[in-house]
Amino acid sequence: MKKQKIVLIGNGMAGIRAVEEILKLAPNRFKITVFGSEPYPNYNRIQLSKVLQGDTEVADITLNTWEWYEENGILLYPGETVIEIDTDNQIVSTDKKRQVKYDKLIMATGSDPFMLPLPGIDKEGVTAFRNIKDCELMISASENYKKAVVIGGGLLGLEAARGLLNLGMQVDVVHLSDCLMERQLDKTAGKMLQKELENQGMNFLLEKQSAEITGLDRVEGLKFKDGEEVKADLVVMAVGIKPNVTLANESGIQVNRGIIVNDYLETTVPNVFAVGECAEHREMVYGLVAPLYQQGLEMAKRICGIDSEGYQGSVLSTQLKVSGVDVFSAGEINEDEDTKSVRVFDDWLGVYKKVLVKEGKITGAVLFGDTQDGTRLLSLINKKAAIEEYMDNARSEETGLDLIASMPDEEIICGCNGVTKCSIVEAINTQGLTTFEQVKGCTNASRSCGGCRSLVTDLLAYTVGDAFEQNQKESICGCTTLSKDEVIEEIKDKGLSHTREVMHVLGWKSEEGCSKCRPALNYYLGMLNPLEYKDEKESRYVNERLRANIQKDGTYGVVPRMYGGVTNSTDLRKIADVADKYDVKLIKVTGGQRIDLLGVKKEDLPSIWAELDMPSGAAYSKGLRTVKTCVGADFCRFGTSDSIGLGTKMEKKFEGMNAPHKVKMSVSACPRNCAEGGIKDVGVIGLDGEYEIYVGGNAGTHMRQADLLAKVKTEEEVIEMTAAFLQYYRETANYLDRTSVWVERLGIEHIQTYLSDEKMFKELNQRMDESLSIVQDGWKEVLESETMVRDLYQNVNIPAGSN
Repeated sequence: MKKQKIVLIGNGMAGIRAVEEILKLAPNRFKITVFGSEPYPNYNRIQLSKVLQGDTEVADITLNTWEWYEENGILLYPGETVIEIDTDNQIVSTDKKRQVKYDKLIMATGSDPFMLPLPGIDKEGVTAFRNIKDCELMISASENYKKAVVIGGGLLGLEAARGLLNLGMQVDVVHLSDCLMERQLDKTAGKMLQKELENQGMNFLLEKQSAEITGLDRVEGLKFKDGEEVKADLVVMAVGIKPNVTLANESGIQVNRGIIVNDYLETTVPNVFAVGECAEHREMVYGLVAPLYQQGLEMAKRICGIDSEGYQGSVLSTQLKVSGVDVFSAGEINEDEDTKSVRVFDDWLGVYKKVLVKEGKITGAVLFGDTQDGTRLLSLINKKAAIEEYMDNARSEETGLDLIASMPDEEIICGCNGVTKCSIVEAINTQGLTTFEQVKGCTNASRSCGGCRSLVTDLLAYTVGDAFEQNQKESICGCTTLSKDEVIEEIKDKGLSHTREVMHVLGWKSEEGCSKCRPALNYYLGMLNPLEYKDEKESRYVNERLRANIQKDGTYGVVPRMYGGVTNSTDLRKIADVADKYDVKLIKVTGGQRIDLLGVKKEDLPSIWAELDMPSGAAYSKGLRTVKTCVGADFCRFGTSDSIGLGTKMEKKFEGMNAPHKVKMSVSACPRNCAEGGIKDVGVIGLDGEYEIYVGGNAGTHMRQADLLAKVKTEEEVIEMTAAFLQYYRETANYLDRTSVWVERLGIEHIQTYLSDEKMFKELNQRMDESLSIVQDGWKEVLESETMVRDLYQNVNIPAGSN
């Protein structure tokens, strides 16, 4: 039977979720093509603030990897925009002159940020906060400027402000209302949130109406209608979104605020559907995840020919963590003369709860600080339950498994994704799920905000009974029930030697594995048997295979290694010559004291590396990235040690080391710590007569101050202690855990105790030396012949934007 052709316009959360539902209902019935204007796979836009903070990559917030599209037979065109729809002949045309015919068309064009039409809006340094490109602009600004103004005190604005604070900027938040997040929180909760965020460093300018962005070419300030003005090097607008309906309107599809759809998400044109933020259903446009996912399910049923009642609209709810503060709201949030409320307010603990009641029925709720009742309240609001049903539970001793047992089957566990108790229980029973990660991967529960994790875990424990362990293992992926530790033990006991053998012998559910477990298995095998294991390049991420960082336009970034951040005139001439010859778009000095050649074509990579004749800086690697240094005692009047010399020794020592995640180090020559050792995986600070070694620091997503590991007297002791620490990390951390996560989990006291054992210390150093002895930089080997370099690339064919 010939497959019908589905074309999806928009590679975002709503559209791809609809495709996932279609694949579940009719896995082999359709040929699916996806166009996405951004050069990335489907990512979680809710977590953009993590990317903004500078240390989380797109891969970390990716919901569907490049491999997922391939495994499901989906043809993805990233970085390509549909500009025309011929609804008569059912053909879409793109900005790259591509034409594709469809049988069913899904429009998931999302929303555009609303930009206030202020004088000066076109100045450099004015941006929205909507996508990866906006994050990159803000991160770049933070490297050179210090004063930011965010216009908008809603969720998006506060997330932007938190990210900018983490990047070291001073932040003013401008808001028209007298209360933050007034659409989700009442005034009490809004003021509590403001107080908490002020303690974190944000400054609020409430009841302010923006009038003009000042400055010449670049923004210098923001002026208000009351005549006041604040200085600004960066202005971020987060004042709202508007449905992207331009393409629909131009194609003769009826629009109002959004693209008008019926209960089955059908537009006014046959075979054309709309879903997500661009769709208008019963005069409502939704911007939250849960309604969009509910729409996707009902649309999928319609496309697959399955009868349903269709989409009936949603009760809006928000369960979020705003800058570390838990908030929840659903339904009505403010009282009127017909509404009463049940309130709990604990100023000392920072907890506030309000449940609104009209005619004896629960109509809304606001929670601040403690949101564990949120999912249950949403369910009670949806079914218009009597207030007594909530109060009886609140007064009872029911907690944990007892509460789960009392929930009806139709109770919603995951509000973001609309996953009910019965659907989770069915998946657990029919597919033999035993871990939270498996339930999450199979049912999508807790896949978005993660706020329902404790409920999902309790439900899992309740369903599987004795098979559940409270401190249960976390499987390395959904392909297996085995944890990292169990996989490693099985590899040792059975003498397994390659990834496919591990998957076959240990009963992987998918014989090919997935993009999560393949790199992990490749790492664990290499870590356990460094002398015998042959690294499987095909199991590494694309950037590692190409030894270059792919950029959003499909070009690459090439970063040669500069030991300790030191270079010379010969290498600089090589870099300059290569940049001229291959028309490099941008030459950028990185935060790790290296030079990044950006805008390199894929086909030029082999020749560039051959002509540079320099080792790779491994800016893509799960392993040592850089050792940042200050200028040291030879030049600095405050320096007490040779930081450059020690940093260079450390970089050469650990060059090529494979690790669970990237590792960044630094060496400072005095307590002024100019190389920023307090936020590095390993930071060394030279003092008079000794060195302090700090570990587990992180400057990014989950900012963490490094812990003091040890004080030693000599450079040799610094290197030995670092080697022991990193080898213990390599052997016991989960793949993709940063040292900050690992140190937090084990505790610095435990690590110090373990490394203080002389026998353990010596063995860790021996195993590190053994591993490093067989590691070759790679380029030392392949650069012997340009033909060998070309061989590295000849079988790599990855779509632009792959990671």
